[in-house]
Amino acid sequence: MANALVIDDNRQTADSLAELLKALGLQARAAYGPGPGMSILGGDVPDVVFLDINMPGVSGFEILSYIVREPRLAKVPVFVCTSDDQPKTRELALRGGARGFLVKPVMLDGLVQSLRRIGLSVS
Repeated sequence: MANALVIDDNRQTADSLAELLKALGLQARAAYGPGPGMSILGGDVPDVVFLDINMPGVSGFEILSYIVREPRLAKVPVFVCTSDDQPKTRELALRGGARGFLVKPVMLDGLVQSLRRIGLSVS
């Protein structure tokens, strides 16, 4: 079973996305902000990360950069999940190494397509 990590400073959003992922057959863990997310990434290597961009302190772009540069995490696909659907934000995320860009609220069909695109089977 694939292991997903959701990093979002909004508990409700993080929990909702984690529950959707669980319903699709993944193990999912929610980290409520950049600090907890970085702590988890310091020890675990998830199969996929769903990452908010606009968070206090450390931005999602900084976490994305860390994941891409860290050798043990570099192959982990990251999907940016944000309510900021500006073309510039999308471009920065994809150029920064994100495998995809999902606009909040994340819809089930977009989530399924994203997971299938990286080779994960969903139920």
